[in-house]
Amino acid sequence: MTAVAFHFGMADRLAYSCRLLRKASRTGARVVVTGAAATLDQLDRMLWVFDPLEFVPHWRGARTAAMAPRLADTPVVLVDQVPQPPGSFDVLLNLGDEVPVGFEAFGRVIEVVPSEDDARAQARQRWRHYAAQGLAIERHEVRS
Repeated sequence: MTAVAFHFGMADRLAYSCRLLRKASRTGARVVVTGAAATLDQLDRMLWVFDPLEFVPHWRGARTAAMAPRLADTPVVLVDQVPQPPGSFDVLLNLGDEVPVGFEAFGRVIEVVPSEDDARAQARQRWRHYAAQGLAIERHEVRS
């Protein structure tokens, strides 16, 4: 069954996501990141420069099917569409406003929610969706 965690309250959602992805990469987790194309493009740029001493290996594309075979072991992929099936990816990080189609194929879903009221309202709808599926949900209030 999929475990769901909501991370609320960060002032800069993308900077927080960069740190989260760095941590996941260090532990060997494989992560799919989904959201609006503009958000993923911005996250892609940030992952190149957010830490001057460390690089988070990642790939940005529309779908994982478009990845060259030599990139198959890339630990973080930023895609417009969630891969079906997810292959060897463990975690789905959602930066979008909707519940990602196919989330249930992942062992873990992380929802990163900025502090704005609109974003929190949309997150409540996603929370209700996951809860209606009978999934256990963790709540993390971030102070950054």
